[in-house]
Amino acid sequence: MKPNIYFISGIDTDAGKSYCTAWYAKQLSRNGQRVITQKFIQTGNTGHSEDIDLHRRIMGTGYLPEDNEGLTMPEIFSYPCSPHLAARIDNRPINFDKIENATQELARRYDTVLVEGAGGLMVPLTGEYLTIDYIADKNYPLIFVTSGKLGSINHTLLSLEAIGHRGITLDTVLYNLYPTVEDKTIQNDTMQYIREYLSRHFPGTKFEVVPEINNLYQTM
Repeated sequence: MKPNIYFISGIDTDAGKSYCTAWYAKQLSRNGQRVITQKFIQTGNTGHSEDIDLHRRIMGTGYLPEDNEGLTMPEIFSYPCSPHLAARIDNRPINFDKIENATQELARRYDTVLVEGAGGLMVPLTGEYLTIDYIADKNYPLIFVTSGKLGSINHTLLSLEAIGHRGITLDTVLYNLYPTVEDKTIQNDTMQYIREYLSRHFPGTKFEVVPEINNLYQTM
């Protein structure tokens, strides 16, 4: 059976995962798929997920019933940091069964579920369990977000090494052009470099350029 749960991670916390997750969900919806996004662990919030807020604004859906049910934001911690530390500060462990049950329920209701991670691949969820371990254990195809900012090539290639080492299926690389930069020299060269690297080492992986959205907060 074709997988319908995809995990979205990126080179670091500021890669633009939430923006790209929402943009990609909107493209899939335009192609006729019933798509929903999930933030499997949200930190730095109380009672809601600001990343889900952004998803819905860009997707243009408003809050969905699954958002109100908590299925799209099953674990929320108050301190803005990596999940292992946020869980310790809030004095409660991450409930992985709750996350899994929520994800599977979304997969039952929708054609495609996009699960956004917290930070990059090596972000710890517990003292000994990393985000990349979670992806590998669940056997989720990965959608990976990178960009053209200085340092992206290094961060991207290190991540790709780890992905290959874990045997994770790299479904798609999303190259994020948002936010706008005036000097596009590094951005354009990095895009070409990563395209060529993928063609040699991950020939089955799709490459999508995520455009800038003007007036993001006003119009979406």
